[in-house]
Amino acid sequence: MTTPALSPLEILGFTHLYSGKVRDLYAPDGRDDQLLLVASDRISAFDFILDPPIPDKGAVLTQLSLWWFDQLVDLVPNHVVSTDVPEMVAGRAVLVQKLDMVPVECVARAYLTGGGLREYVADGTVSGLPLPAGLRDGDRFDEVLFTPSTKAPMGQHDEPMSYEAVVAQVGAEHAEALRDLTTRILARGNEIAGERGILIADTKVEFGVDASGALVLADEVLTPDSSRFWPADQWEPGHTQPSFDKEFVREWLLSPASGWDKSSGEAPPALPAEVVERTRAKYVEAYERLTGLTFRS
Repeated sequence: MTTPALSPLEILGFTHLYSGKVRDLYAPDGRDDQLLLVASDRISAFDFILDPPIPDKGAVLTQLSLWWFDQLVDLVPNHVVSTDVPEMVAGRAVLVQKLDMVPVECVARAYLTGGGLREYVADGTVSGLPLPAGLRDGDRFDEVLFTPSTKAPMGQHDEPMSYEAVVAQVGAEHAEALRDLTTRILARGNEIAGERGILIADTKVEFGVDASGALVLADEVLTPDSSRFWPADQWEPGHTQPSFDKEFVREWLLSPASGWDKSSGEAPPALPAEVVERTRAKYVEAYERLTGLTFRS
């Protein structure tokens, strides 16, 4: 199998600019200060776009991000201008400010898992930050960690960055603000999600700089694509936690059932119908538990 080709829509009044792993970006004809951000149903894992897509995933990501932007508006401004978008992408697209994007993936971790766990087992650190001995898979950190990474082109791997490297990239003032905002977003997210029975283990957020030089929260925020969501009543450090996010897809790809060797360099196989259906259900359940709303595609 080869990675599926990206086939952006033709939208009257908009010019297609770029397609990423999940989102397609368009410029409104006659404007240079806004962009149309369209979330597709594509799903990616291990730097591959998988086949087939997950039905309604783009709408879940868009509507959940909009809900979270409202919960975080007192912490940081966001890029949303309007949800008044062409009918063909209604529910999964937003008009946003055009920003100068910060060239850093801003990652915050509240629990030890994933790539952070692998580094900790090998070196006793997470993104170079020394941690106490004896931590287990799923343990909660005493405070939220800022563990930034590079923004790699599609198909390449992001690499961990030290805080000093972030300072060198964006300057001391913006680096401090990025660290503060990223960790506060995850802390606020866990305050709200915890009341709804969900733990957010870690998250990745993106920022841009507006015309005034201010940092603005962009792209998506606290979604099943950008974060690890765990059911709070099943949290049990010492092993992999059940999840509401695309970790389910990653686990299937790494299981004998897929027949795929991650180290082969070959694209993963197509997802079975059962994996697609269960992944959609997990995304919708996360949306409904967090927001208290019924998902409507």
